[in-house]
Amino acid sequence: MNKRNLAIDLFRGLTMALMVFVNDFWAILDVPHWMEHFKTMEDGMGLSDIVYPMFLFAMGMSVPYPIERRYAKGYTGEETIRHIFSRTVALLLMGAFIVNSEAGVAWNKGIYWLLMVAGFFLVWNQYPKDFRPAKGLRIAGTVLLTGLALAYRSPDGGLFRSSWWGILGLIGWAYLPCALAFLFLKGDFSKLTGFWLLTLLLCVLNASPAIPAGFSVRAVILGFWPGGWTHPALCASGMFTSLLLIRFGDKPRNLVSYFFTFALAMFLLGMLSHRYWIISKIQATPTWLFFCVAVSVALFDLLYWIADVKARTRWARPIAPAGTATLTCYTIPYIWYAVQQLLGLHWPDVLTAGIPGLLKALAFSFVIIGLTWTFGKIHLKLKI
Repeated sequence: MNKRNLAIDLFRGLTMALMVFVNDFWAILDVPHWMEHFKTMEDGMGLSDIVYPMFLFAMGMSVPYPIERRYAKGYTGEETIRHIFSRTVALLLMGAFIVNSEAGVAWNKGIYWLLMVAGFFLVWNQYPKDFRPAKGLRIAGTVLLTGLALAYRSPDGGLFRSSWWGILGLIGWAYLPCALAFLFLKGDFSKLTGFWLLTLLLCVLNASPAIPAGFSVRAVILGFWPGGWTHPALCASGMFTSLLLIRFGDKPRNLVSYFFTFALAMFLLGMLSHRYWIISKIQATPTWLFFCVAVSVALFDLLYWIADVKARTRWARPIAPAGTATLTCYTIPYIWYAVQQLLGLHWPDVLTAGIPGLLKALAFSFVIIGLTWTFGKIHLKLKI
């Protein structure tokens, strides 16, 4: 299990490339509806509604490997628990800083973004092992982020707050129960399969009127987890996919069939649940969950067949840095947007609408991945 899985890196890289692409839609007019986020009560999902769950799925696929590597290196269970909580806290903090910027900054959003990213890299950069100033830089980054949080004011005078935690924060809340489950259940396939099925059940129960809203068990079991249980269910589905990979990886051609069957089963569950709930990302309905898992597993199955069965990976080199330095790739656009704002730079009008705008967003995605590669070459890589 210590060896990196190419298909997982490819899936994560493709997901990150898509996320940078769709996150740039805010600056483009006339984006086709099928590529946008669907509204709360609109029955359906666009490309933008699939990328975030793919990110959660990719996070889940990555859960078993670092935990097993830590055990292989001699870390204890207590140390691994602390590591899991430190990763969660890092994601929550990053998410909170980003979501506060989305609410607006009273003094200057561009400066806020630059200070925020500087703080992220100072605290969570993967410094070389023999780099002595690392501790001092992490302390400086902690002071910087603390000061930034205290100085923050929204346009209406509001203080720094967690709000809905942002994308990274919700990923952190989804990661925590899955990582702890893998740790405490000791990687046992059967028990973790039960955990995965439990998360699906909790998602369905949370959306079902079977348990009345005023009943205490709903508040205790279903309602307390930030973002609900749909997000952990997406992460757990990714973890279950990795468990299949670990268990049956010695028979790659059979595994392709298993993944296809898994994707088909999730698609059929989506069709069944569509009788009771609409497809809605914002409501995090079970229907949305099942269809997103089906898409994620099917895509991973395709990538696994290409990378592991056919051993063809050269085509993926342009997106490779996004798969191995995902957090860095997610953060760099804020530097770009900050520089644009502070220097008053604007894209030509022809690149802000329709197909030219989409091509610009696609090119922007590859530029960000290229910058991610460049950052890695100068030892700037976020790692939690």
